[in-house]
Amino acid sequence: MFKEVADIKTSDQLHLPVPEAKFETVVAKPSEIQKEMVQELSKRAAEIHSGAVDASVDNMLCVTNDGRKIGLDVRLMNPMLPDDPNSKLNVCVQNVLKIWEEGKDQKLTQLLFCDLSTPKNDGNFNVYDDIRKKLIAAGVPENEIEFIHNADTETKKAALFSKVRSGDVRVLLGSTAKMGAGTNVQSRLVAVHHLDVGWKPSDMTQRNGRIIRQGNMNKEVKVFNYVTEGTFDSYLFQTLENKQRFISQIMTSKSPVRSCEDVDEQALSYAEIKALCAGNPLIKEKMDLDVQVAKLKVLKADHQSQKFRLQDKLLTKFPADIQETNAHIAGLKADAQLAAAHPQVQEGFCGMTIKGVTYDEKKTAGERLVLACSELPNAEEKVIGSYRGFELSLRFDTFRSEYQALLKGQRKYTVPLGTDPLGNIIRLDNSLNSFPERITAAENELATLHQ
Repeated sequence: MFKEVADIKTSDQLHLPVPEAKFETVVAKPSEIQKEMVQELSKRAAEIHSGAVDASVDNMLCVTNDGRKIGLDVRLMNPMLPDDPNSKLNVCVQNVLKIWEEGKDQKLTQLLFCDLSTPKNDGNFNVYDDIRKKLIAAGVPENEIEFIHNADTETKKAALFSKVRSGDVRVLLGSTAKMGAGTNVQSRLVAVHHLDVGWKPSDMTQRNGRIIRQGNMNKEVKVFNYVTEGTFDSYLFQTLENKQRFISQIMTSKSPVRSCEDVDEQALSYAEIKALCAGNPLIKEKMDLDVQVAKLKVLKADHQSQKFRLQDKLLTKFPADIQETNAHIAGLKADAQLAAAHPQVQEGFCGMTIKGVTYDEKKTAGERLVLACSELPNAEEKVIGSYRGFELSLRFDTFRSEYQALLKGQRKYTVPLGTDPLGNIIRLDNSLNSFPERITAAENELATLHQ
């Protein structure tokens, strides 16, 4: 149904002049503390599942949220824990510094996306302040690093974006909500870093859309996905992948019916990242098989529904249509004979009856027909007389905003009317002279139905 009303053009068809993106997945090894914390989560989940814990104390949403925090940085669970030098946060800082150094001459800029742990200015540990502190310590000037959260009005936002475009601010940190759609800072952007995963595939599309867009001076850009192996990062990519797979089957320029077998690349890249997180080759194999099975299920369901639709058409729809078309053709042929029996006189007029009065003058009849239109009490169809053996009625079509004459024999024929009296008579005659074409069209339709 969606396909009936939507015309979808995907980026692979548009060939816009956008930079080529190199996607890179950076896998950080979990620290011992992270491993223990993830184990603790599975115990918590088991207790919740068994019903031993009240939902107000602990629930699966809390577990998922804590799981995301552990994957990002353990200090979000407890600020007293040590900073792991190999955490994905620190790996990201290293990458940002390297790119910052390389792009100094051209003042190239970078975006960091993180939806968790945004700056609250309440003195508590957050990822944003931690990254800024490390970058400044490594030599990045403080005025070149900004948080989108500090631009809390449209005016401040516009000023900040213009600084990023000019290269005065070279590292901008923000969340999908604040830095997604409507952020036009692509001029010098060379890299985007995803420290966490969005909940929806569209979140990731919006994030990447900041850099992969027209107006970027760089021919090649980098997109980094940071994941911590053996943590909830893999679970999040799994949910994204499942959502993406459904979306891709509908939001496609191809026919969604038969060719949903090519699970699109975006879904597969999520699947690969998820396998990297899990760190187990068997899990990767299982995931690939899951994708295959899901693909085959869709194909099977589609094949069956097509089969049922066709059976349904063969048993009920086509026979009914054939019967209806046969009756239609018989009606057309009878009406063609009726029109032939009341021909229009050459150079003259065969007369028209309107409201019981017969008009033999073509122009007068045409004028009376236009007047009859204006006398209609409402839009409903109203019989007003006869013409060439056919019953003549008028109505106003509100959809097309026009008056219409209907000629009725065995079947009804609609003729749109204008303001020209003589023109209207010609239109009525043209309609009654086109029976051969109508019969041919109906017979072709009948042949198609039989076929």
